[in-house]
Amino acid sequence: MTSAPVLPSASLSQIIRLTWLGVLLLGGVASARTPNILLILADDLGYGDVRCYNDQAKVPTPNLDRLAREGVRFTDAHSPATVCTPSRYGLLTGQMPFRIPRGGVVFTGTGGPSLIGSDRLTLPAMLKAQGYATAAVGKWHLGLTFRDAAGAPLQAGRPEDARRIDYARRIEGGPLDHGFESFFGTACCPGTDWLYAYIDGDRIPTPPTGPLDRATLPRHPYANDCRPGIVAPDFKLPEIDEQFLRRSRDFLARQARAEPRRPFFLYHATQAVHLPSFASEQYRGKSSAGPHGDFIAEFDAQVGLLLADLEKHGLAEDTLVIISSDNGPETTSALRMRADHGHDGARPWRGLKRDAWEGGHRVPLIVRWPGRVKPGMISDRTINLTDVMATVAEITGQALPAPAAEDSISFLPTLEGRPQAGRPFLLTQAAGGAATLTIRKGSWKLITHAGSGGNRYDRGELKDIVPPGPSRETGPQLYDLSQDPGETTNLATQRPEIVQELQALLTATRASGRSRP
Repeated sequence: MTSAPVLPSASLSQIIRLTWLGVLLLGGVASARTPNILLILADDLGYGDVRCYNDQAKVPTPNLDRLAREGVRFTDAHSPATVCTPSRYGLLTGQMPFRIPRGGVVFTGTGGPSLIGSDRLTLPAMLKAQGYATAAVGKWHLGLTFRDAAGAPLQAGRPEDARRIDYARRIEGGPLDHGFESFFGTACCPGTDWLYAYIDGDRIPTPPTGPLDRATLPRHPYANDCRPGIVAPDFKLPEIDEQFLRRSRDFLARQARAEPRRPFFLYHATQAVHLPSFASEQYRGKSSAGPHGDFIAEFDAQVGLLLADLEKHGLAEDTLVIISSDNGPETTSALRMRADHGHDGARPWRGLKRDAWEGGHRVPLIVRWPGRVKPGMISDRTINLTDVMATVAEITGQALPAPAAEDSISFLPTLEGRPQAGRPFLLTQAAGGAATLTIRKGSWKLITHAGSGGNRYDRGELKDIVPPGPSRETGPQLYDLSQDPGETTNLATQRPEIVQELQALLTATRASGRSRP
């Protein structure tokens, strides 16, 4: 359906109210052509972790491969950032995170407040206004406001703050405040945090009762990321994704049974495959590629179970499925998988999670939409995950207001196999936030800083690992990806005119506050 007319001066709340009024007047549901949407976001799943992207992958991914055969596989898709919190912000708002204060932060524990402003239109709020049932399951990691017994906010994310939470108080700034009607999940990284507890809606129904006993957890080289936080009695680290899966499956069953005519948006954000690699018991030892391989296999299997439920409940033909990852593979898991099993989660790209090089932000993106997306398509269109919001807006017949989704460009024509101009340019940011920006136009990629922008390759576990290409660049980096996809030859001094052009374009988009026309 088409949203109600909105005057240019209308506030965000007015826009949402007017759109919702239009939905009610037309019968309380979106039109028959609007699909259900299942958005699955993996954590730290690299481009090379998926078999249909990497024929040398050592872990089979039959369900992801099947989804690619039934839809479109994008080979030039990118997370907005190379770490999780800012990437999730970009996905759910359509705005590059460097444009907001603290747009490069990664929260821990009680960290907050929410990066999403109260007046910021989000993907779920946009769909909720169209009559969609909206549900979030899994890792939130966008900042929350917990309070202590005196009502003071606990937003620093310090270990001791987790022990001061007043669990009788509502948690502020979470999914329910940003367009989701229901939420079950965790504040930050589920398996490596100061606060090991499930949030249901805007409360923690079963609070932590004591410190995490790491001696009770699996012991292997992929298990060393657990912070010594406090844990709730019902929070079992190897069962986190099973709990998330159960909640999402329950949501699908409930929608099919109770509201079969109402479209839904389900955002399923997994723990897998973020370290520690704690696959649930039924998947341990199943991949022949160690604990992290088992975790990848569990993620793939759970995707298969969600797809099977869509079929079981008669929802598959009416559901748009989108699967991607928040950034590239973690350093520890990638390096150990290379050494232990000959599996490269970043293949064929240079760099890892946190890095400005392609391996840090080039991610799998697979989309299936029966009847609209031709099966078996492979697209090299450049995509930023910020583009999901504009794409969904066009699918559901909505015009995005100017002060929203400023970096989101619809790729619906590409999904439908129609001609579409390429993205005018691509923005990404490394772990350093606004200080570590990258801009790409066509095949030319300018990294505005020296080095990776994230990982240090001169110390720790990376000290003896020389990434492909020069390891200690001394200034801005310019690469021609059409000739040098491995980013091995810095052309900044040879092609200063290209550097100047891209720097001017970056300055202009920073000044304008947007890249969407």
